[in-house]
Amino acid sequence: MGNCLFCKIIAGEIPSTKLYEDNEMLAFLDINPMSPVHFLVIPKKHISNLFEVDTEDAALLGRILNKAQELAKTNGCEEEGGRFIINTKSDGGQTVDHLHIHFLGGRKLGWPPG
Repeated sequence: MGNCLFCKIIAGEIPSTKLYEDNEMLAFLDINPMSPVHFLVIPKKHISNLFEVDTEDAALLGRILNKAQELAKTNGCEEEGGRFIINTKSDGGQTVDHLHIHFLGGRKLGWPPG
């Protein structure tokens, strides 16, 4: 999508610190981390938000969640846990119009989130 920040990261137009990449997803460190471990996993297919996921995307979303889980474990967060977040649209706090999963870990997180 023309002006999508994450599509530009996928295309290599904007640099990122990659944790993982394959033909359908990209994982990278958040540029403004909110915890010691803070990364995003995004589909390479442009899907604006969780409400746009359809049945043909269900398997892709499952693989992305699985990769987020794997990366959280390899970053030392399996024992104490962390938070997997999918912000959706403006009321949900989504600031980039491209589906993405945040993982935050490495410290105690409060509830409610704010």
